[in-house]
Amino acid sequence: MKRKCLLAVLAVFVISIFIPFNLNAKEITIKLAHLNAQKPFDIPSAAMAAAFKSAVEANSNGQIKVKLFPSGVLGKERETMVQVKSGVVQSYISSTGGMSTFYPMIDITNMPFAFSSYNVCYKVYDGQFGKALAKDIEKKSGFHVLGFGESGGFFIITNSKHEVRSPKDMKGLKIRTMTVPLHMAIIKALGASPTPIAWSEVYTSLQTGVVDGQMNPVSIINMAKFYEVQKYATLTNHIYAPYIWVMNAKFYNSLSPAHKRVVDDAARIAILAGRGLSRIIDSTDKGLPVLMSKMKVYVPTPEEMKQFKDATIPAATKFLEEKYGDEGKIWVKKFLKAIADAEHELGQ
Repeated sequence: MKRKCLLAVLAVFVISIFIPFNLNAKEITIKLAHLNAQKPFDIPSAAMAAAFKSAVEANSNGQIKVKLFPSGVLGKERETMVQVKSGVVQSYISSTGGMSTFYPMIDITNMPFAFSSYNVCYKVYDGQFGKALAKDIEKKSGFHVLGFGESGGFFIITNSKHEVRSPKDMKGLKIRTMTVPLHMAIIKALGASPTPIAWSEVYTSLQTGVVDGQMNPVSIINMAKFYEVQKYATLTNHIYAPYIWVMNAKFYNSLSPAHKRVVDDAARIAILAGRGLSRIIDSTDKGLPVLMSKMKVYVPTPEEMKQFKDATIPAATKFLEEKYGDEGKIWVKKFLKAIADAEHELGQ
C-alpha cells in the first residue's frame, strides 16, 4: 500500500516536471498585486499570492517569475485595476468593491444571508455559476478571471457607539462600506447611514469618528486591528463576498497552452490555500477569541436574526431588480438556484 502511494506521488511529480516547455523561451514575469500586507500565515490574500508564486515558478521550470506587490503599493483598488486593464500589471486580487466599478453586476454576490455554510459558498463559486459569472465579467469588463478567492469569511458588524442586537439599534449609526451599491442598500435598509471609504482610510476614519462602524470578516477586523477603535461586534454573518482574482486578458491569452495550465492550476491551489488559512484563523486564537478578548461581542438570537433578514433580503432583491432590470432578475435567479442546488447536493 505504501509503495502504491509513493508511486502515485512520484507520478504526479513527474507529470508536473515534464510539461513540454520550450527551454529557449523568453522568461515571463507576472506582477501580482493585492491590498493587504504580505503575511501568508495571517491574511488570505497573502496566502493566495505566496502559494501562486511558489506553484507557478516551480511548475514552469522557472520560465515564469511572479513578483508580488502587496499592501496597495501600486495604488488604491481602482488605480490598480486600471493598471491591470492596461497591462502594466498582469494580475490583481480584487474585492467586490474594486470590481464593481468595472462590472456592476458583481453586486449579486453580496446578497445578504444567502449562504448557509462555507461549503455552499465554495460549491457555488467553483461550479457552473462561478464559470458563468467569470465569463460574463470577461465579456463586459475585459478582465480574465482566474477564480473567486477567500476574502476572510462571513461579514459581521462593528461599531464604537453601542451594542447592536437588532436592526433598531443600527439607527443613527454611520457605517463604512466598500463602493458596492448593494452594501450601501443593505446598511440603509437596517436604518444606518452607509459611507463609502477607501480601505486605506478606514482605520483613521473609525479612529476620528468620521464613521461609527464598519462590516468585515473577523479575520480582516483582526488583521486591521479595528478592535483598537471599535468597542462592539455583532455576529450577523450576513455577507460572503469573495475576492475576484483577475488577470489582463491579453496577457493570459498570449501564454502557451502549457503556461496557461500552470497559471490555472496555481490559481486553484492558491484559492484553496486562502480558504484553508481563513478557516484555520476562524478556529484558533487568531480569530473570534481575539475579538472576544478586546471587544464586546454579541450573538443575535434566532428571533433577532430574523429581524435582520426581514429588513435586508427584500430590500436587496428589490434593489438588484430595480437597478439592473431584467438582467438583474436573471442573475438573482441564477445565483439563488446555484445556492439551492449546492445545498441539496451537500444535504443542507
